[in-house]
Amino acid sequence: MKILFASSEVHPLLKTGGLADVAGSLPRALRALKQDVRIIMPAYADAVKKAGKLKQVASFDVGVHKVKLQEGHLPGSRVKVWLVDYRPYFERPGNPYLDEHGEEWPDNAQRFALFNRAVVKIALDQVGLGWEPELIHCNDWQTGLIPALLSEHSPRPATVFTIHNMAYQGLFDHATFVSLGLPSHFWSHHELEFHDQLSFLKGGLVFADRINTVSPRYAEEIQTEKFGCGLDGLLRHRKQVLSGILNGIDTKEWNPGTDPHLPAHYNRRSLAGKAINKQSIQKTFSLPEKADVLLLGFIGRLVEQKGIDTILEALPEMLDLSVQFVLLGSGQAQYQRAITALAKAHPATISATIGYNEALAHQIEAGVDVFLMPSRFEPCGLNQLYSLRYGTVPMVTEVGGLADTVIDASEANLATGTATGITLRENSAEALIHAVQRALSLHADRKVWKKLQLTGMAQDYSWQHSAKRYLALYEEIAG
Repeated sequence: MKILFASSEVHPLLKTGGLADVAGSLPRALRALKQDVRIIMPAYADAVKKAGKLKQVASFDVGVHKVKLQEGHLPGSRVKVWLVDYRPYFERPGNPYLDEHGEEWPDNAQRFALFNRAVVKIALDQVGLGWEPELIHCNDWQTGLIPALLSEHSPRPATVFTIHNMAYQGLFDHATFVSLGLPSHFWSHHELEFHDQLSFLKGGLVFADRINTVSPRYAEEIQTEKFGCGLDGLLRHRKQVLSGILNGIDTKEWNPGTDPHLPAHYNRRSLAGKAINKQSIQKTFSLPEKADVLLLGFIGRLVEQKGIDTILEALPEMLDLSVQFVLLGSGQAQYQRAITALAKAHPATISATIGYNEALAHQIEAGVDVFLMPSRFEPCGLNQLYSLRYGTVPMVTEVGGLADTVIDASEANLATGTATGITLRENSAEALIHAVQRALSLHADRKVWKKLQLTGMAQDYSWQHSAKRYLALYEEIAG
């Protein structure tokens, strides 16, 4: 199949979150299944630097803008990458969505509308590439206008729209809608209008041939008022074309037996190296190097979705237990200040690094005993999958992909050898403290803890399985 994969970020070219991991891994897995898949993304300055040798394959107009298309390959693969090159919009430092002050770029609507229109022109072979996809896989609000714009054309490629997070909808005012020159009929609550705003996300939800989410549980949750972000009615209306497929992980990049970022390698046959990684993380974060203490870790955005406020509320009481806590992440300023202050007040038990570092993320996954993910909602989650692979016990709330991938260490599940982690029924400080107390009890029994680790490491969440399910979905639609 000829598949065009459209995403606003792709690892390792540019990454702000899990979308980039999916966009960098799924196309590679599809290529391994002998599909003709190509990735298209904006030509951010950082992406251009990391893409290596590029060649210009097209130059065309998108409205009044002259756009170039640069072609290269996803690093370490044979997957073609097309970079939509319009420098006034995309040649900016750092984050593709936010400026250096953490504020949204004021012209985000114009930037991603241009990207979407460029994708449509390429998909309809209006730029002279001589390649027409049978299907376009769109991801999140930044690509939501593609299915809407393609609906104006016949014939056209089939479209899949994947929701990675309903909370981000690409909302803009009516004046912006007018300035974009979109068809006037799009301004309707049946199409792109959402409470007197333009919603890029609705473009995908209303017009895509199939809607997909990144876990079966999340596909059910977003049809409810609690998780639907105001669009649950529309999703229930389209439930016949809505499904969920779990994300996979890149098992070559995330492999404790070969990971180049780790001071010591290990696998299911021997966990000895994990103890070395724990000691290394304690040293890196300037914590006392104690082998028996329960080392907890967190990597992620410091926002309420990820439960960082719950962690902060629980930490003072958790300090009375025999635990240490390390954190790597950035986000809302008040949470950055709060965790930094706690770490300063309790240097022997808490350590935090504000920002993101890929190598350190790998080292934390390998070095900690328990990975905290008390999320309020979680479309899929990737860190719990990395944790399982690295023999680190995930501690998660029973929502979305976390519920789909982590089996609680209840007495019954431990007895049957199916337990892989510790789950919380609700997102609360009390539930988190109780879960940590359970972890301490389990950790004290080395035999039980090792069994929990090994069962987690035996799980297979590689992209191989998920890619086959996506391919079946593509073939069903295109057929």
